[in-house]
Amino acid sequence: MIDKVKEKVKELLDQKKIEGFLGLAKINGHTAPFLFKDIGELDKLTLGDNIIPGDARYPLAKTLTSFFKKYPESVFGVLARGCDERAINALCTFNQLDKEKIIQIGIACPEDLAKQCECSQPFPDDIFIGEKVAQVSCTSVEKIDAFDLNEKYDFWTYEFSKCVKCYGCRNICPMCFCNVCTLESEELIPKGGVPVDMPAFHLIRAMHMADKCIDCGLCEEACPVDIPLRTL
Repeated sequence: MIDKVKEKVKELLDQKKIEGFLGLAKINGHTAPFLFKDIGELDKLTLGDNIIPGDARYPLAKTLTSFFKKYPESVFGVLARGCDERAINALCTFNQLDKEKIIQIGIACPEDLAKQCECSQPFPDDIFIGEKVAQVSCTSVEKIDAFDLNEKYDFWTYEFSKCVKCYGCRNICPMCFCNVCTLESEELIPKGGVPVDMPAFHLIRAMHMADKCIDCGLCEEACPVDIPLRTL
């Protein structure tokens, strides 16, 4: 599969259809985002096969927004799983990206990764490599919905009490793009207090994400204290 992707990226670069290709590279034993601008770099390209959540998943669409701010007239290619495509579509809706300036190479997630992520759409609409696998339901919401009001209050009070305000959830979220972040307002959320003395941090963020969340689960993976942010 990876050879097919390399050939496609090589073709796009050769024909100068893209300024660069945003994908994953294996460097010094680690998988990380990488902008391929030279054909000679393609030996580093990896698809992150058999990865586990938190190992090699990155908000590639968010990285794309930084490219478009600096090079608004350039076209970029990008490796797109189902969650990446959802992020790209949403960011285009909010005028953070331009669909005409993006060439996606769609990759369907393997069944084991779809199950680990409990992904409702583990594949993009336009699949270049891989095959569709069964969609998986996220059961955590159903579990908490079964709680009575007091149990829900106790559950979230405990979860919020673990927060160390590292901003990891905000920083990794592909849909966090405000120029000024409310979560840094000292009038709402005093700095220096850990854990937060009120649940404002997570409630504000949840309200801001209510119409933007693309259910990638990266916020929850990034949380060092395992707050179930995707469920929230």
